[in-house]
Amino acid sequence: MTLKDRKLAYRIYLYLGALFITSLVVSNLIFQKFFYWNPFGGFTVFGVSLFEVSVGILPYPITFLITDLISEIYGRKMANQIVTAGIFASFFSMGIILLAELAPAIPTSPINDETFTQVFALSPIAVLASMIAYLLAQYVDVAIYHSWKKLTNGKYLWLRNNFSTFLSQFLDTFTVVGLLCVFKVLPWDIFFGLVVSGFIFKIFIAFLDTPFLYFFVYILRRRFKLKPNEELELDNFEETHKVK
Repeated sequence: MTLKDRKLAYRIYLYLGALFITSLVVSNLIFQKFFYWNPFGGFTVFGVSLFEVSVGILPYPITFLITDLISEIYGRKMANQIVTAGIFASFFSMGIILLAELAPAIPTSPINDETFTQVFALSPIAVLASMIAYLLAQYVDVAIYHSWKKLTNGKYLWLRNNFSTFLSQFLDTFTVVGLLCVFKVLPWDIFFGLVVSGFIFKIFIAFLDTPFLYFFVYILRRRFKLKPNEELELDNFEETHKVK
């Protein structure tokens, strides 16, 4: 691989990381708004309508698509680095929200303290619950993905993409809803309904993102002339080549 190609590969990795972190942080900031998507004509599960879910769920599947793409092209180590960076970004954003909450609004402020508190007051709790669930789910996703990749010798991309996402999404949904109930953000009587509804919704999205994963993997493998089970090596690349 030429130096030009390695620089391009590194920059693509950075952009994927930026999309990942943005999706993760935004999902934690907007989670308090819930919406009702009704493609099946009003089914309910444990008293919760399918699908009655938080808008925070909309950008979250993007994070699993990106970690699977990075795992496939850049390897397990680079995928875990993005996961760790996402954790740092989320806790940092929580600190900023707490600081903003402490600063009193002036009389001419377009947003007063009450409105700001109503929108963002629960975000630190949500981030804490989400991060515990996220830490578990994302590392499990990367581990299972690479286990399937090794087992199938790099074949059956759809299999490792979906099976790793299914388990990790269930762990994420179960854990984050459970913790939000423990913190009394949500009532326990809708726990099972939200878990089932959220999990089914995420599985549906996981099926939809599989063609996108195939497409981007095909583009990157063709661009960098990678063999089916080959990964790009970027370790110490920035220090070695002084990428700017």
